[in-house]
Amino acid sequence: MEDPDDLNEAEIRKRYIPRVVDPEIEKLLNVFGAVQISGCKWCGKSWTGLIHSRSSIFIGRPKNRAFAETDPEVALKGEEPRLVDEWQDVPALWDAARYNIDFSTKKGKYIFTGSVTPPKDSPEHSGEGRFAPVKMRPMSLFESRDSNGAVSLSKLFQGEMPASSVSDMGYEKIVKLICKGGWPAGLAVKDSDITLIPRMYVEMMVNFDFFKVDGVKRDPVIMRRVLRSLARNNATEARISVLANDVQDADLPLSPITAGGYLDVLKKLFVIEEQEPWMPEIRSSARLRKSPKRHFADPSIAAAALRMRPEAVLRDTETAGFLFESLCYRDLCVYSAPFRGNILYYRDDSGLEADMIIEADDGKWAAAEVKLGYSKVDEAAANLTRLKEKIVAGGGNEPVFMMVICATAMSSYVRDDGIYVVPIDCLGP
Repeated sequence: MEDPDDLNEAEIRKRYIPRVVDPEIEKLLNVFGAVQISGCKWCGKSWTGLIHSRSSIFIGRPKNRAFAETDPEVALKGEEPRLVDEWQDVPALWDAARYNIDFSTKKGKYIFTGSVTPPKDSPEHSGEGRFAPVKMRPMSLFESRDSNGAVSLSKLFQGEMPASSVSDMGYEKIVKLICKGGWPAGLAVKDSDITLIPRMYVEMMVNFDFFKVDGVKRDPVIMRRVLRSLARNNATEARISVLANDVQDADLPLSPITAGGYLDVLKKLFVIEEQEPWMPEIRSSARLRKSPKRHFADPSIAAAALRMRPEAVLRDTETAGFLFESLCYRDLCVYSAPFRGNILYYRDDSGLEADMIIEADDGKWAAAEVKLGYSKVDEAAANLTRLKEKIVAGGGNEPVFMMVICATAMSSYVRDDGIYVVPIDCLGP
């Protein structure tokens, strides 16, 4: 991976591809003393941090790490905002920055980026009120320029009808994008090489990154099995006990507690995200599901863990459907960030479900079903209608909108029942 520290500012700005989170970072720098950008490795945090900073130090470089460990205060000196990349390798930097913020009236002093959650006892102070957290993910289709973004999620929440837009997607293309992933470094790779970056990502996790979380050596064989199990159960509510049973065999027993420890490491590396269930305030006898769904930060990680190239995914439509759901989850998380939305799911014991509940911070909500094929749109729309009727009958508010997100619709449009049909490559922030 190219080190942005080797490039001058003009070259960085010339090559930088804007991210949806950019305006939010600028706004937060005007309000808080520092911004903390977290997310999985290789998703673009360093480049984004550089775009918003005026000086930088990359702690991942051994000489910089040694310098920062010797004198964190001096390492923080520089034109502000100062980027401190992979700060968690020297946790004392956090406390030093927090102290400097406390005794300064200036806003936007630091940008901290990190791809590992530090241990609970380090740093000493949480940074609450000083550091504004920002979550970054691999590129959405809009950011990688694979979506025209004509249908704005934010505008849909403002009551606007979706713009009519023609899709250029199709089954084969979406499978290629799933396996390629939203990695900035992979934008220009040849079709024959699109699986190399996610597979290298998995190898780096197994052989190096797991140890960096807490210094504990873990069995790489178990790690690979856990990753494969998570990939097989991607976008589902599989319990830890199911994962443990999936991983273990006669020669390699694994308890749910141990499996949970491996899973916890993946969450600390921002590799796994948990999609929480939606709990609407309604009067209903139906019992709601309470277990989270798990998604990889990017669907290409799941494909790489299963060692599936696009040709294999094309033949396995069930796996393709689950991976497509994770891609939609990733993109909706990115697109909802400007209005601080949460992407949840609904399922109760009557079998009623919705793949995505988009909840705004003012309590307004929308529902979306994800269907890989256009032939399933009528079924998805009927399900959304039942959900709306149940929520309203239970005393809940109506959704702002309902939509079916798919990969093979020819264009975005509004059905006679008022439900939107939106191809994933027409959706944007």
